[in-house]
Amino acid sequence: MPRENSFSDSDGRSLTPDLDDEEHGPSSPTYGTSPIAASPTKHTALPRPRPSFNSSRPAHSEPIRRFRHVVRKVIAMHRSTTVITTRGIGAEPGVDVRRASADAMYGGIKQDCIIEVADYSSTQSSFGRMTNREFVNFMNDDAASAQEPWVKVRWINIAGMSWDVIKAVSLKYNLHPLALEDVFNTRSQTRSKVDYYTQHLFLRILCHELSTDDEAFASAAAQGSTLTDAPRSESPVPFTDADNDVEMREMGDGDFGEDEKTLHGNSTRRKKAPILPTSRSDVSTPRKSRRTTTMHSLDPATKRRIDEVALRALKSGDRVNVKVSPMFIFLFRSGVVISMHSAPSLDLTQPITRRLRQRDTGLRTSADPSLLVQSLLDLLVDKALEVIDTYHVKIRKFEREILLKPKIETVRNLHILSGDLILHKRTLEPIRTVIYGLRRYDVDRAAALVDSSVAANQDFKPAGFMSHKSKIYLADVFDHMEYILSSLEMFAGIGENLINYTFNMASYEMNEVMRRLTLATIIFLPLTLLTGYFGMNFEGMWSVHGHSDLLQVFDIIHERHTHFYSSFWEIALPVMAVVLPIFITPDIKRIIHYVQKHILMKRIVKKTLKTA
Repeated sequence: MPRENSFSDSDGRSLTPDLDDEEHGPSSPTYGTSPIAASPTKHTALPRPRPSFNSSRPAHSEPIRRFRHVVRKVIAMHRSTTVITTRGIGAEPGVDVRRASADAMYGGIKQDCIIEVADYSSTQSSFGRMTNREFVNFMNDDAASAQEPWVKVRWINIAGMSWDVIKAVSLKYNLHPLALEDVFNTRSQTRSKVDYYTQHLFLRILCHELSTDDEAFASAAAQGSTLTDAPRSESPVPFTDADNDVEMREMGDGDFGEDEKTLHGNSTRRKKAPILPTSRSDVSTPRKSRRTTTMHSLDPATKRRIDEVALRALKSGDRVNVKVSPMFIFLFRSGVVISMHSAPSLDLTQPITRRLRQRDTGLRTSADPSLLVQSLLDLLVDKALEVIDTYHVKIRKFEREILLKPKIETVRNLHILSGDLILHKRTLEPIRTVIYGLRRYDVDRAAALVDSSVAANQDFKPAGFMSHKSKIYLADVFDHMEYILSSLEMFAGIGENLINYTFNMASYEMNEVMRRLTLATIIFLPLTLLTGYFGMNFEGMWSVHGHSDLLQVFDIIHERHTHFYSSFWEIALPVMAVVLPIFITPDIKRIIHYVQKHILMKRIVKKTLKTA
């Protein structure tokens, strides 16, 4: 029977190793031994009976039996890992790096990161770059990672996302599990926000950068859709019984009745798909979707990703390509600032590093960690200003093309530009809210973390994370955000007006063409009617037989002058004189009104000139 506090499968088999197998079983990546196996129990586990071997069993059956035992143990390990790491709606939020389940869930996320550690004060500074292994060893070594007495601010700048690096810095500085969940489960279009915790301040800010067509396309393919309906604690699909058979076949033990065929390699194998996520984008992608290839069998998240990439390909052309990626910032009261961004490059934060290397800069002389956070926010806002300036140039180009000669291609580009501006407004507005909250509610939110019911905290006056000087500089950043958002609204309005102007001009030109055709029809309508009447060749019609449209006709055959007095023009001219004014009266009134206004304007100008 399974021991108490142990997991078991549907057949009642214990999924945790026996006491005699603990030394051979898998150990926790964090603690070294499994906490479940080492936990005390009230009941003693009964020893399992060992199967007796018949002397008639073939000699080669012993390796086969061992192979079966190993395969079943691997399946049990997968099941136990699934039980630990199963998440979904109602799961416990947060990512606790001290749990073995976090290693099983996010251990496959690996990337070659570039970590820069900068220690500085107003008089001294020290800079160093590390790789993943060097940084992990640096964090684990308390003596090496200890700050010198002269260090006022330590800035750990992590470029890239890798589980070993984030786990090491989380264990060292005790990062909050909810903040880590936002780091690993965020998306490109997630709203910017700020969270207050007891140990540190956490900020997630979206960075808007100009990019090329290839970079924007690759970013869309990697990040997927901008919107998601997945739960906040969504994770890969659990390891089901249907997948067990697949794993058995992949391990070479498809049918237990034909072990010899399996051992001799007669069974078919295919490439095994990864069970755990290997990147942050795989965290919200179910495991089964990575095994299928048909469009109908894909999950909604993958379909949205495909639609996003296809839509971006259709929108490619004369547009502003903007790459949106999150930056995560942790601010500690001890003077430690940790920044993370997904791109494995330090080009984004190079301006801040150059300022820290110079002694006469305000960032360096103040040695204020909150001012470093303000500088990072200012850097991201300046990147957004570059995007806005590019949109300004683009909207002026489209306006010039529309005023010169409206084209449907320009209208298409304006439509795409207006949609992009709406999306950028959605991602940029929360940044203004974050900056305003840091300036206005920093102390109040920090005070809310203190439990006032405790007697020791009743006289405690909490302080905010942001200094007074950083709040002053944040006011300038807030003004820049106001300019960015007002520019977005202005560009969107200009684009909409240009689109309306184009279609109004097309309608006006069509109305002018129809007006000319109508005027020509009105002029020639009486003539056409009378010509048709007098052109009828009938003997009995006196008006046709005895009259003509000529005032005088010379009869060559009889050599005499015959005068025919026309009745056609006697009828046609009066009819035209009556019909034309009736139809063109509005035009005549408009012309008269224009002449009167023009004369009045000239009189006022002359009178003004004489007075001056």
